[in-house]
Amino acid sequence: MNMEAFILGCGGMMPLPYRHLTSVLLRRDGDLFLFDGGEGTQVSLRRLNLKWKKIDAIFVSHTHADHVTGLPGILMLSAQVDRKEPLYIYGPPKIAEYIETSRKVLDMYINYPIVVKEITAPCVVHEGDGFYIRAFPLEHTKTCVGYTLEELDRPGQFDPEKARELHVPCGPLWSRLQSGEPVTADDGSTVQPEQVMGPKRSGRKFSYVTDTLYLPSIAGEVRGSDLLICEGMFMQDVADQAREKKHMTASQAASIARDAGVRQMGLIHYSPRYTDKELSGLLEEAQKVFPETVLTRDRMHFEIPYID
Repeated sequence: MNMEAFILGCGGMMPLPYRHLTSVLLRRDGDLFLFDGGEGTQVSLRRLNLKWKKIDAIFVSHTHADHVTGLPGILMLSAQVDRKEPLYIYGPPKIAEYIETSRKVLDMYINYPIVVKEITAPCVVHEGDGFYIRAFPLEHTKTCVGYTLEELDRPGQFDPEKARELHVPCGPLWSRLQSGEPVTADDGSTVQPEQVMGPKRSGRKFSYVTDTLYLPSIAGEVRGSDLLICEGMFMQDVADQAREKKHMTASQAASIARDAGVRQMGLIHYSPRYTDKELSGLLEEAQKVFPETVLTRDRMHFEIPYID
């Protein structure tokens, strides 16, 4: 089962040439999840040729303009493709008012169900086959949340030789054992799944954190992530401004990644004060703390493989 993340926009506050506002699409097989939707989201979706009409749910961190101004266009665009499935939108207080007001003021033609759910973190906000998405509180100038998608453990590897030794013939009984059911072998004995299955294998974890002060609690929420997308809006020389605006520096984001034992971190939500060349300073500061840091760029793609 494939899992991959697409950076649709990596900028913060205002769009710049070649730097749309913050938005990330996560694809897990047939499921598509959008995290925030700043200006330019549709452009990147189109340029990447992603199946935007299949987006199952949108997860909004907070209702500042640079995270939501791309959403009305996505809602209207989805009405052009005979969509039948509901679109779920999750976010902190005010997201329902924003969606409803946008629909009324823009006189949107919407021909599919939109289900908006305002959340109070921490909580599980969305569940599916073998995974769940959880929201947790951040600290910004208005109510803001981060999100993790975490897969449940997978069954261990099936050992066909052990099955044969226990007189279980190849065929439907093997499938039942792999599904967790005990079976009756040819010799009349009962064979339990754990007799032929290896230890459980871990699932994958994706985390999304943006627009927040540094909080030690974030590391606990994103612990063990295979990919953490985290804001690193400022360099350390303006740490006081970052604190005043309730944002993080790149090195603070890296300390979260280090303390959480994540496999890889992508910095996002850069201040427009930095040119594309100057972003290397953010990367250098972060990599001193957490070497497995990369700078995200618009339309960058991350594979998120299983580790076992």
